[in-house]
Amino acid sequence: MLKPLLTAGFLLALAHPASALEYRSTARPALLYDAPSTAAGKIAVAGSGVPLEVVVDTDAWIKVRDASGRLSWVEKSALGGAKTVMVKAETSTLRKQPRADAEAVAQVARGVLLQLIGPADAFGWLPVKHADGLTGWLPAHEAWGR
Repeated sequence: MLKPLLTAGFLLALAHPASALEYRSTARPALLYDAPSTAAGKIAVAGSGVPLEVVVDTDAWIKVRDASGRLSWVEKSALGGAKTVMVKAETSTLRKQPRADAEAVAQVARGVLLQLIGPADAFGWLPVKHADGLTGWLPAHEAWGR
């Protein structure tokens, strides 16, 4: 009895593979709508470079979740450009190396957008670049949108 259940569970897992979260950043300021149409209600404006989590991807529209958890729709053409993350901690310290004891480069406040300049390392640090040109490492758990 156990073997058929294990086999069924394995086949079910193969039929529904886990998917990683996908984030895309706005290439320009973009209107967020309550439905996938420019005739729908306007919810908000996302500034340029804002990371949004992709929930549903269609031909021309993408349903997204913002950092506050709000769901909305955005025209696919508004997304692209540099991949960014938003600082979600009250303040975060950018470091010269991906270590908590490394020299500090800068302090950044909640809501600051940082450009991702490479993949995360194996220990959960993100290489980022601030708009003023400073580069450093940010703990991944303090960022939203990766």
